[in-house]
Parts: sequence; C-alpha cells; structure tokens
Amino acid sequence: MALKDYEKQAREILEKMTTREKATFCVGKDFWHFHSNELFDLPEIMVTDGPHGLRKQEEGSDNLGLIDSVPATCFPTASATAASFDTDLMYEIGQALGEECVKEHVAVLLGPAVNHKRSPICGRNFEYISEDPYLSGKMGASIVNGIQSKKVGTSVKHYACNNQEKARMRNDSLVDERALMEIYLKQFEIIVKESQPTTIMNSYNKLNGEYASESKFLMEDLAREKWGYEGLFVTDWGALNGPAYSYKNGLDIEMPGLPQDRIDAVVEGVEKRYISEERLNDSALKVIELILQYKDSQNQGVKCDMKAHAELARRAAAESMVLLKNNSKILPLDTTKKIGVIGSMAVAPRYQGAGSSKINPFVLDTAAEGFREAGIHIEYSEGYKPNETEPNESRMKRAEALAAQVDTVVIFAGLPDSFESEGFDRTTMDMPNSHNELIARVSAVNKNVVVVLQTGSPVKMPWLGNVKAVLLSYLSGCQGGKATVDVLTGKVNPSGRLAETFPRELKDAPCEGHFANDKYYTQYVESIYTGYRYYDTAGKKVNYPFGHGLSYTTFEYSNLRASSYDLTYKDTITVSVDVTNTGNVFGKEVVQLYVHKNESKIFRAEKELKGFKKVALNPGETKTVEFTLDPSAFAYYNVNIHDWHVEGGDYTIYIAKDVNNVVLDYVVHMKGNDAVSVPDYRATAPSYYAPSKDGFNVSDDEFAAVYGKIPYMHHELKPFTRNTTLGELAETKIGSKIYNTAMGIATKVLPEDNEVIRMATAMIPDMPLRVARMGLTIMTDNAITALCDVFNGNPKKAISRFIK
Repeated sequence: MALKDYEKQAREILEKMTTREKATFCVGKDFWHFHSNELFDLPEIMVTDGPHGLRKQEEGSDNLGLIDSVPATCFPTASATAASFDTDLMYEIGQALGEECVKEHVAVLLGPAVNHKRSPICGRNFEYISEDPYLSGKMGASIVNGIQSKKVGTSVKHYACNNQEKARMRNDSLVDERALMEIYLKQFEIIVKESQPTTIMNSYNKLNGEYASESKFLMEDLAREKWGYEGLFVTDWGALNGPAYSYKNGLDIEMPGLPQDRIDAVVEGVEKRYISEERLNDSALKVIELILQYKDSQNQGVKCDMKAHAELARRAAAESMVLLKNNSKILPLDTTKKIGVIGSMAVAPRYQGAGSSKINPFVLDTAAEGFREAGIHIEYSEGYKPNETEPNESRMKRAEALAAQVDTVVIFAGLPDSFESEGFDRTTMDMPNSHNELIARVSAVNKNVVVVLQTGSPVKMPWLGNVKAVLLSYLSGCQGGKATVDVLTGKVNPSGRLAETFPRELKDAPCEGHFANDKYYTQYVESIYTGYRYYDTAGKKVNYPFGHGLSYTTFEYSNLRASSYDLTYKDTITVSVDVTNTGNVFGKEVVQLYVHKNESKIFRAEKELKGFKKVALNPGETKTVEFTLDPSAFAYYNVNIHDWHVEGGDYTIYIAKDVNNVVLDYVVHMKGNDAVSVPDYRATAPSYYAPSKDGFNVSDDEFAAVYGKIPYMHHELKPFTRNTTLGELAETKIGSKIYNTAMGIATKVLPEDNEVIRMATAMIPDMPLRVARMGLTIMTDNAITALCDVFNGNPKKAISRFIK
C-alpha cells in the first residue's frame, strides 16, 4: 500500500483539526519522533537512520545520534551492493530492512542515499551508490520498493547536489541546468517514478543560490509537478534555513523538532498568509497518512528472522565483490598449498563506514573465522595495527618472514575508519603508508600475492603491478568476512562489477581543483563529464573502468538484434542478445548496454549506460537477455526548451563487459524532434566538445557559456547571521570562547573513537548557528538572532530579544 491509500481516512481526521494541531505535524517532536495526537488516536512515530541497516537509538542516548543503537543486521554499504548490479538483491535487502523496522517499531528508515559520486574522495562515498545516475536510480528504486513492501517508509537523500562533506551545511553548488537534470537529479526522478518514496530528505547546502529546503524548483516545480511525487519533503537534521520560504515552497516537516518555537512560526505563517492554508493541509495530511500506515504495519504480522537476514548479508556481500585482477588464475585459492594471511583487517575488519549510518551489528564475522569455518589452515601475521598509518618495522619483518615460508599470501588492506567518514572528505586517494609498504615488501618476498581491499571508495594502487590478484570487497557488512572466503576459495564465483571508476591518480578526476576547495561556493565546471563520462570520452587511462569485474568462468555474446532499425523520437524498442557460459563453472554475468550518439550539435559523453541485467548461467548454458529502450534512452536535456529532447540521426547501441570493453554493436536510425532548437556551444565553449585527457580544463568564459552568469563569489564575515559558522565566530574574542567550549563538549560527550572524534571536529568549524542549535532546547530562532546582535555590536537589541 502507498500513503495515498490512507488519504480518505486521513482527510476525515484533518477536517476536524485546528490550525495549531495541523502545524504540530509539520515539526518533529524531538530528535527522532513525529508528534502524536491522542484525540484522533494518532500515535507518536519514530524515524531512524539507515541506509544499510537499522540504527535505532537506545533510549536516553545522545541527541547527535552517534553513540548507542539497538543491535541490527549491518548489510554491505551502498558502494558495495551497487557493484552487484542486481535489482532483485536490492529488493530483498529492502524487505529485510523493512522487517527489522517493523520489529523495532520504526515508521521511516532514513535511506537510501543516492547522491552522485562526483569525486573519488568524497568522505561519504561509501554510503552512495554510483557515479552513474541510471544505475543509482534503478538500484535505489529497488531497495525503496523492498522496504516499503513492509509498510515502512523511506527517505531518499540528500536532495540535491550534496556531493561533498566540506562545508556541506552552507556551500553553494553551482551546477548548470543540463548537468543538474542529467547527472544529479536523474536518480531521484527514476526513484520517484518507479517507487514513490515516502519522504525525500532535503540537503543542507545551497543549489544555485538557494537552500535546498527552500527551493520551490526542487520540491514543487520538479518533483511534484513534473515527476508526480506524492510523498513528503523532510529536512536533513537542522537544515531548515527559515520556515517562511520552506513551507511555502513545498517543505512538509522539519527535523529535529527542538525547540518548539517552530510550531509558533508555522501558525504565524498561516495567519499572516505567507504559508497558505492549502499548503498546511497538504503537509499535515501526508504526515497523518504516514502515521496511519505505521499503525497498519504493526498489525500485519510481519516476521523478522534475524538469522535469515545474516545469511542474506553474507550472500549480498559475496555477490557484490569485484575481482579486479587475477593473473595466472591464482584465484580461486589452491587450498592444498600453504596459505599465509597478513593484515589486521582479516581479524578486525572494516565492514562499514563512519557517521550517522554506523550500525551496531547483532552478529559480526571475520575472514579469519571464514577460513576456519571452511576448514582451511592459515598462517597469520598482523602486519599493522588498526588505525596504524605508518609502518612498524618489527611487524613488517614478521610479515616478510611469514611470506617467505608459504606458497600464497592473502593481504587484507584498505582504508581505516579514520580515513573516510561523514563530516569530512579525504584529501588523497592514498591508503595508509603502513598498508602500501606492507604490500610492497611482502610482494618482494613472495610472487603469489592476493590483495583483498576493504575500502568504501577508490584508492591508489602503487603496488598493482607486483601482485597477482586484487579482490575488492568494499565495506561488506557484518558477514563480509566469511563472504570474502567464499569468493577467495571459489565457493562463490565473483560477479560484482564496478559502479564507479578507479582512476590512477586524484589529479585525473574531472572535478579536481573544483572540489571541496572553497567554503562558500563550488563550481561544477565539468558539467556532464563526471566519472566514466569523462574518462571514456577523453580517452583517459584508468586503473579500472566503470563496469569492470572478472569471473572464474568465461562468457561469450552473440546475436545482437533490435525490434526495429528505423525509429521516431516517440518509439520504444526491444534489444536482445544471447549470452553463453563458455567456461567450466557456474557464474553470473552483468550484461551492460550503452548508447552512443554518432553525431551531435550538443556536447555528449562518448557513451552512457542505459540498461543492465545480471544473468546466471551454468557451464555451456545460453540465455537471451532482453532490454527495453524507451525515448529516454536516447534523450539529452535541452536547456532551450527546459525539457528532454531526442535528436535525429544515427545512434549506436553497445553491448559491453565494461564501459571500455565493447563486444557487440548495433546502429539504429532515429527520426528526431527536429523542430526543436539544439543548444550549440561549439563557438562559445569548444573545450566541452573535446575534453582533454590531460585534465578537465575549461576557461571561466566557457563555464559561463554553459552555466549562465557566474555569481560574484565573495563572502563577508560581517554582519553575523544565523548562517555564520562556529569557525567564523571563533575569529572574534567572545566567539573563540564559544567555539572552544563547543569543541570541549564534543570531545567529552563523544566516545573515544578516532573516526567519531575526527568527524565531529571536522564538522564543528563549518557548522552554521542554525544547525548548531539542534541539541540545545533553549536555542530558539530569537535567541540565535540575539546572539548575532551581540556579535554585530548591538547588545541592546540582544537584551530586548532575550527578554522577549
């Protein structure tokens, strides 16, 4: 059932409510709950963090939501499950998440997170799906449908263009209209149209000059009017800039709900008519529908089999692992030979990311346990300690000694918790020196080295040429250890494919130089050329391309055909291809379909993913894989008409094993909508038509031709406002005391945990006052304004406000 199924009952309740009762539903009760109304038998409901597990806070735990949570299944993070390219698997995971929500009386799980992976070093990339919006949309829609099948709500986040952690609460993302629609919003559009998520979470940042939580364009014009969105818009925690514009322009509920002056502000807005009664009714109605759905979910008899969920987590982890390299067919391991395992991640795994998505797993395994379960004897050496970034000579020598005594070495390495997290971005793609040197020194002693990478995002591999195999496990969840052994030993044939490019160097990324380099503005100068769209078009060499992944068997493709060769821009066609397992073992292949426009007036990527299917095949078996391509598969976003447009001419349909490995192609001819004017930037922005493989470089004039008038990127410290950060306040004498107090409180109340401390200390300097108020019940809007009066040299005004 969808929220709309409760509309009649909800409307009957709404008609009996006062304005204040309705307004109460537009503001959260506290950090995790929506308000109740006993008169109408509407209970308080709880929302909680996800997205790869249930992170329900224990009663009495911290307001910031970073400490204790109830035990739950920690599934692999989105960066991992995205590599499965398996929408059915995502739906299963969603169902399991929904069951755990029902068990724990949770109405809404705050996920999935579908922000576009613009840079390989975004601190929260482990939580996001892909650098391709089509893949993000399809995988995101599947997990939403799975969760909501259990009558549990979802919150698709973060809407929109929150693509970095640095200054994310205030930074202004300057994105041209075409890139916005094709790259950064397409996944949200797909999810809305295919799954109608219960809520969409507005991001903290500005987009082209206005806060996302105030954007009529994002909430009303686009999501509701164009896409047909029927659910609620909810702020990220503390993201509301001001109630007037937000509620007027489409916001439904602010979180969290402290302090209660917000309800007064909504009531006042209705009374003064800058928030319409109709808008208030629409918001309150949706919240009532959600509460009614929650009541229904608690009476549906859903069973929650945690043992089955752990088994699903193990299967999901194995299905998502990507075999990047396998020289001499060293994998699967020959278990009759002597095997050495080196690296503390084999016994203390990095299995999830840090921040608001951190799950308290009810069960947790390790690779060492996986080897024991499989009956495989291993010799073990620590190599490095957890969070040890520099090499320790005694540990290195012990690892070298072990490596010299065994036939094959499996090294577990990657990024420690302190290297990637919500709250800060990485500054490099490097793994710790302790990990890189370990691999280098061990591979100098033993030529049969397999590296297992536990990381949430791409890393540099300076040792790549010296090892025989690399298995990318990503952050594989609470059962990732045994799943890793399943893949290493051949119990499971690897079938993961990269949902993001692994570049050779950070400087190769098209956004480099325009990512997290300014507190106030970020220019998305690369436009549509993110990820493989740049590397493939520019001919830039990478370590591993989008879609790459090896198997223990082989596949052949044949008989590519289409239902029609001549098309019009309104037609839908079917494309089919036969796939055969030509090896000796069972395996799964991810068949990838890309579309290329042969000639165009508008700059376009060399090819774009427009279809994918995962197919299971026994040795010698052949199956036909079928794709349906509607007009959207051939369309680009035309800024002249502010809509999608299909050009006439020839298009090549590619069937590929990865974006660089095309195996078959088929050309179709399109009769396009040629009455529409195609934007032509060849004279004003020629660099976009031939991006350089030596780095994405465009002039300011070229970016302006594509983006429009670039705002004057200058920020004055004064006057101080609600969007002044704690770090900016610290530049004043009184402010420095407030800042130091805040930092002191953070270090005292937070656990002695490296990544949590680093996350908090990275976020606090860039935290605006409007967000910092979250945990302080006395910090009303009026109090914040009074504080600013003090800093602006108006103490009398401040006193007057405090008295008020």
